[in-house]
Amino acid sequence: MGRVLVVDDDHTVREVVVSYLRAGGHEVTEAGDGETALKLLRDSPQDLVVLDLMLPGIDGLEVCRRLRERSDVPVIMLTALGHETDRVVGLERGADDYVTKPFSPRELVLRVDSVLRRATPRDLLPVEPVQDGDLVVDSARRTAVLAGKELALTAREFDLLAFLVSAPGTVHTREDLLARVWGWSFGDQSTVTVHVRRLREKVEARPTSPTRLLTVWGVGYRWEAQS
Repeated sequence: MGRVLVVDDDHTVREVVVSYLRAGGHEVTEAGDGETALKLLRDSPQDLVVLDLMLPGIDGLEVCRRLRERSDVPVIMLTALGHETDRVVGLERGADDYVTKPFSPRELVLRVDSVLRRATPRDLLPVEPVQDGDLVVDSARRTAVLAGKELALTAREFDLLAFLVSAPGTVHTREDLLARVWGWSFGDQSTVTVHVRRLREKVEARPTSPTRLLTVWGVGYRWEAQS
């Protein structure tokens, strides 16, 4: 169980979510706007944030962006049904997952539990540091160093990188990555697509012409070892 901050300006939604999370054994704090949420996160570290996209003042996207500047705490974003662009932007800003409104509180609790398990079972990650050309990935220390410089990765980005680099040449479907890296048997596969795009921006010299994290069209993705 973990410490969860619920951020939503709708008191009724907040009340229901908080009630279900507490019933699930989580320690829950709540906020009704982005400014309050950021202050709470500065004063009291959380294990996960449930963050509504539409907030008065500082909206959810900006809260997520500012949070990512200093923390890799997992974020589950709440978005309006059908707003695909907002969901993708949220993932690009650093959200780990999203749930669309209206949603089942039980489903949200399952998502929270899944994310708090940190997604990747530790036995899927290499025990010893893995070197691939000028990239060194150390799962024990959870660090990735490229050309002598440590990469700023979110927890999910690191898990994805460590998983891929441990099995170069293996093609993984998005469904497989969602199950093995995220630990989810359900979820939107565009989550994987956005995280791959973000990871490329950090490990590739030319993200639009990748040489490491390759797309296998019609199948999925493959990590190409560097000589």
